[in-house]
Amino acid sequence: MNSNNTKAWSGKTRGGTFGYRFFIFLIDNLGVRFAYGFLFFVVIYFIPFAPQATAALWWYSRNILRKNRLKSVFFLFRNYFRFGQTLIDKVAISAGGKDKFHFDFDSAYPQFLQILNDRKGAIMVGAHVGNWEIGAPFFGKYGKNMHVVMLDAEYRKIKNMLDKHASERNYNILPLSESDGVNNILQVKNILDKCEYICFQGDRFLSNAQTVRTEFLGKDADFPLGLFLLAAKMRVPVIFYFAMKEKGMRYRFHFCIAEAPRRDMEKKAEIQLLEQYVAALEKIVGMYPEQWFNYYRFWDRKKESR
Repeated sequence: MNSNNTKAWSGKTRGGTFGYRFFIFLIDNLGVRFAYGFLFFVVIYFIPFAPQATAALWWYSRNILRKNRLKSVFFLFRNYFRFGQTLIDKVAISAGGKDKFHFDFDSAYPQFLQILNDRKGAIMVGAHVGNWEIGAPFFGKYGKNMHVVMLDAEYRKIKNMLDKHASERNYNILPLSESDGVNNILQVKNILDKCEYICFQGDRFLSNAQTVRTEFLGKDADFPLGLFLLAAKMRVPVIFYFAMKEKGMRYRFHFCIAEAPRRDMEKKAEIQLLEQYVAALEKIVGMYPEQWFNYYRFWDRKKESR
């Protein structure tokens, strides 16, 4: 692994307030399944009119998934369609529609709950695959002590709109500033010192972040190091969590409890944690390749197919 920071996410999420507002209208008036059907027209629009996102997704299909051109065309549609479904599901569940969906939990769920019950604090790490927030209703009593880090430059507009539509939100939002790293660290440390839980997305970083380059799905990619460095310093449990959409209106929650770093190894503790995260993310993306929702240049693009 080599430290590198040659490229970063722009700080903006694909889609904006208009898209959310439109689908809120459809869900409220015509239901979730009708909103799914309307996605066909939205996807047809997005493929040509979101050129940067489409270019990133095409590269992912051709160079990571190794699909040919024809299969990559169908993959573009499938990925955008699935992304739209996750947005619709997020809005529907935030408005109290949880009973319309089915949820399954993998075998590590009891171990995850035990860590939260131990009241030692914990760091949860997800990714922009699947639909992380769909699990919010199951945070239950833990939600009041759960702080979800937001680095999205546009999050305030979307958050305010969703809050107006939501019946309740049982977790806290922790907005971190790109320009105030010291204050960010103090906020996070304060949460962990209180034996509460902080949730990061481990697959994105902004321009001033410290990163490590490592192999991911066969090609080099940069990952943020700071959250793993913090976990190593604080010596709190680390949990990798992914909420993945299955067929129909069903989700499955995947949990991977990171092994505590060994201090007697030559490899630094934070690197041990990062490598475990990358392995967990590779497994999930391998299972759900169409739910990769990073629509920007993620990998180093040497020897690429077009």
